[in-house]
Amino acid sequence: MSGISGGADARPAGRRTVHCADALEWLAAEGVLSGASVVTSLPDMSELPALSFEGWKAWFVAAARRVLAACPEDGVAVFLQTDVKKSGTWVDKGYLVQRAADEEGHALLWHKIVCRKPPGTVTWGRPSYSHLQCFSRGVRADLARCTADVLPSAGEMTWSKAMGVEACRLACRFVLDETRTRTVVDPFCGRGTVLAVANAMGLDAVGVEIAKKRARQARALTVRL
Repeated sequence: MSGISGGADARPAGRRTVHCADALEWLAAEGVLSGASVVTSLPDMSELPALSFEGWKAWFVAAARRVLAACPEDGVAVFLQTDVKKSGTWVDKGYLVQRAADEEGHALLWHKIVCRKPPGTVTWGRPSYSHLQCFSRGVRADLARCTADVLPSAGEMTWSKAMGVEACRLACRFVLDETRTRTVVDPFCGRGTVLAVANAMGLDAVGVEIAKKRARQARALTVRL
């Protein structure tokens, strides 16, 4: 059973810092995030209206490379992305992230499907599932400790663009159980679901959000797991 709250009625176990800044500039300034893993979702083309379609795709791959470059050898980078359909074509964000990982020398540890709608549902602008992908330079998955490849639901969401609580929990559980890192960084943290889940699991969390209002919300959000 999980729940979402906007206050501090359930104090998270881990520490949290939220920076109101541009994510890519912050990552460039920080360099390699020693002792940390990354769990994030990169912005969709609708969130970057100044870019053309091709411009957004180039930005997306470059942003994914920046995130991966910041991940240390003993950490992992987990991305939750939902594809889009545009002008009769399908934009596979899982492929775009994999392309960035190949260019940065990261191996794919696992690739899970997260259902956004029940199987059999017909959708139009976006597919009924998301990609949940985990990459690393140095960490390797223990095949004896596999988890389900298909999640029936992403879990409760704080807003329409949020990562669901269950998807966040799976990602943070892998960080906790399979890496030595004890800080989770979300450079595109939005209202802070990743940060709140990480804290609830005893991990420290660092978020970056360019919008002041969402940054304030990300500092306050808590979840019950």
